[in-house]
Amino acid sequence: MNVKLINPFINATINVLETMAFVNVNAGKPYLKKDNVAVGDVTGVLGLTGIANGTISVTFESKCILAVVSNMFGETMTELNSEIADAVGELTNMISGQARRELEEVGKVFRAAIPSVITGRNHSITHYTDGPKIAIPFSTENGDFTIEVCFER
Repeated sequence: MNVKLINPFINATINVLETMAFVNVNAGKPYLKKDNVAVGDVTGVLGLTGIANGTISVTFESKCILAVVSNMFGETMTELNSEIADAVGELTNMISGQARRELEEVGKVFRAAIPSVITGRNHSITHYTDGPKIAIPFSTENGDFTIEVCFER
């Protein structure tokens, strides 16, 4: 997979989390993900179409997303609920939007679907294409999260 398609998603993820939730984010080393099992407890998944078809997913550990949403809302969140799920969908949408703007600047235009949110330990993430799944782990002081980007071959 072309790194020029991945880097905008890393940049957008860091920017969105730092500006919307005031969370310091450290990106880890990207790797090729072999299975569909989520690395966390709640995932936002969003389909993309355009110069290539694919998906982006953002999966948070409970502790991490509770801290992120607490910062966003200015109140302490203590459990995964519909407000958390809505926030994950919106964060996924914002990350996708910023990444798509960066890609558009170099002539790569994508359109996005409405995000879906999946919760639960060991849930599956279904990417809409059979291309390679590139996972990028991120760490925060309150836990970890992972984005996955998958485009058709």
